Amino acid sequence: MILPARRSFYILTGFLAAALVVSFYPDLQTLWLLALGLWVVNATYDAWRAWRTPRITLSRDVPHSLPVGIQRNVSLHITQDSQRPLTIELFDHAPAELAVQGLPLRFSLAPNTFAQPQYSIRPVERGRYEYQIAQARVLSPLQLWWHDYKLAVPSELRIYPNFAAIAQYTLLATDNKLSQIGIRKQRRRGEGQDFHQLREYRAGDSLRQIDWKATARMYKAISREYQDERDQEIILLMDCGHRMQARDGALSHFDHTLNAALLLAYVALRQGDAVGLGTFGGTQRWLPARKGHYALNQLLNALYDLQPTPQAPDYSQAATELLVRQKKRALVILVTNLRDEDTEDLMPALHLLRRRHLLLLASMREQALDKALQTPVDKLEQAIEQAAIMNYLQQRQTTLEKIRRSGIHALDVAPDHLSTALINRYLDIKRSGAL
Repeated sequence: MILPARRSFYILTGFLAAALVVSFYPDLQTLWLLALGLWVVNATYDAWRAWRTPRITLSRDVPHSLPVGIQRNVSLHITQDSQRPLTIELFDHAPAELAVQGLPLRFSLAPNTFAQPQYSIRPVERGRYEYQIAQARVLSPLQLWWHDYKLAVPSELRIYPNFAAIAQYTLLATDNKLSQIGIRKQRRRGEGQDFHQLREYRAGDSLRQIDWKATARMYKAISREYQDERDQEIILLMDCGHRMQARDGALSHFDHTLNAALLLAYVALRQGDAVGLGTFGGTQRWLPARKGHYALNQLLNALYDLQPTPQAPDYSQAATELLVRQKKRALVILVTNLRDEDTEDLMPALHLLRRRHLLLLASMREQALDKALQTPVDKLEQAIEQAAIMNYLQQRQTTLEKIRRSGIHALDVAPDHLSTALINRYLDIKRSGAL
């Protein structure tokens, strides 16, 4: 497509101004027509030359995997094969889920050379997305026209959850500063732990740790050192139903669940346990429990494009399918957004899972409700609203207490505290030897 450039508009504006002058001085009409005809001939020839200019060659260097919310650069490699310098404007049609800065690009290319301009992108949604085309405009030799055309440059892009939480956990664990993010590190006590090694007795060791036979041989107190049991299986059972679309701040409840699940999986894998995944509530995916650092990559690939659906969760179906798939006893962590009306469907499902597995229910509490209760009451409508909220929270608490009395671990936590709460409870369960 041939489009007029800015210089063409300037020249046409000049001809219109000259036509106004010619209306007062008719003797100049011949000269005006001659100039107009000359411009039309040159403009036509210039348009033809723009059309005949060889198209540029374009390739795109974009990371195939990106964390959501983190800015990265996209590099373009542009080559031209014409025998004249080119002025180029380029717009790369990025997916709508990317926030783009630095487009369109404008630059000049000498004959038979290349350029590598860059622009930045910041993913705002997880998922799998594709680039399809880029749009180029090449200025004609007389700068009267743009030759506008599209280039097919397909690229695939995968947007993953932000890995910053895992990186922060790793750094703080290295520096023994996990308390800064709320992770409690406690001494291991009691039974249900695997023997690790013998070592010299230290102040504070329990008398039950002393190995009397080794003490007699070495003529000094020797203690047994234990480590948390390994080779256990953790199954993350995630609700993908309509309630997980609720938002507290920039992230939905489902995104908070996803971030917490990945961080917990990282911690559990570092503890030597195997981690698996199941989803329910519209989208159903299953990943058997696996060990090793590759298991985290498998979890990321299974979850990065997962989104909550408008469907309601079916707890009974989820429990039945999990029992069919997971034969070995495991710690099943069910993450959902609990409502008091769920009791009739949820309680039978929890009891069904509890027969074979150790169960932890984590329910996210809407922070908007807590903020509403902190608002000063000035009107009757506000008092009625707060009374309704308090009644709702009381019913929710009653349901959670009923679950706990059934021998099921239960958490009621704000979304932004979910990661810390899950990790602490997981570590408590391992220390207790309950699994």
